[in-house]
Amino acid sequence: DSIVRDAETIRRALLGDVPWTVLGQSFGGFCTVTYLSLAPEGLREAFVTGGLPGVSAIADDVYRALYGTVAAKNAAHYGRHPEDVERARAVVRHLRDHEERLPNGRPLTVEAFQALGNLLGSGTGSQELHYLLESPFADRAELSDAFLLQVDTHLSWASANPLYSVLHEATYAQDDRSTSWSAQRVRAEHPEFDAHTAVDGDAPVLFTGEMIYPWMFTNDPLLSSFQDVAHQLANRSPWPRLYDVDRLRANTVPVTAAVYANDMYVDRDLSLHTAHTIRGLRPWVTEDYEHDGLRASNGEVLDHLLTIAHPD
Repeated sequence: DSIVRDAETIRRALLGDVPWTVLGQSFGGFCTVTYLSLAPEGLREAFVTGGLPGVSAIADDVYRALYGTVAAKNAAHYGRHPEDVERARAVVRHLRDHEERLPNGRPLTVEAFQALGNLLGSGTGSQELHYLLESPFADRAELSDAFLLQVDTHLSWASANPLYSVLHEATYAQDDRSTSWSAQRVRAEHPEFDAHTAVDGDAPVLFTGEMIYPWMFTNDPLLSSFQDVAHQLANRSPWPRLYDVDRLRANTVPVTAAVYANDMYVDRDLSLHTAHTIRGLRPWVTEDYEHDGLRASNGEVLDHLLTIAHPD
């Protein structure tokens, strides 16, 4: 909501009363739907790619949907690379019995290793995870330096996006409900993500997705200074309402949106419900791209949306 108000301040300073066109990718799409709720008069047209939020969903609803999607991404990855099942299990067994630290000093725990699953939501992520797991030990009893360096690069949000880790879960917060570390709580409802149980049996280790957990602020020395404020945000209530459903149902701004059918970060069903809520929205549901389709498609996603919006 503050981002939208900032955008409106900038628009008026630059253009006066002239509305502009916006393109919202992922969280940018969330902001676009808030824009349609708070200041539709500032918009001439809107495009959204992989970013239609559940306008009435709370954080728990989002994670309950996404854990199932993440599990499906794991199954697809192991279907392509069945050799990775035992490789991941070997790493987990090692981490249970040995202390390993990443180059930035943070411990590589089993749960941190599982967080590499965030890769699986991009078009090339499965291949990246496969290459990472090709030789984690490099014929040694310990994890190799090269493996630990690559893991550190993939896991740390602190170097470029420290506020992402602090604010991510808060993007789902509105009204009188605190998030209360929703991703952590909802994970307990999905025992299949317990890697310790998996390696004690014969189940594959399931990697997690775009979830922020409280232990991240304890383990990562570069995030530890944010620990107090992260807990304050997790416990905060009330929050402002981000989406005006009545206004969205009466929308007059032309909106065209790409919904990625297998999106690991933004739930398809919540997106489609919002697509039907926003009056006049033209949805394009596709299985051809992952969440990064706007960037990875070499312009094809945006071109297709423009064709839908302006067929002539």
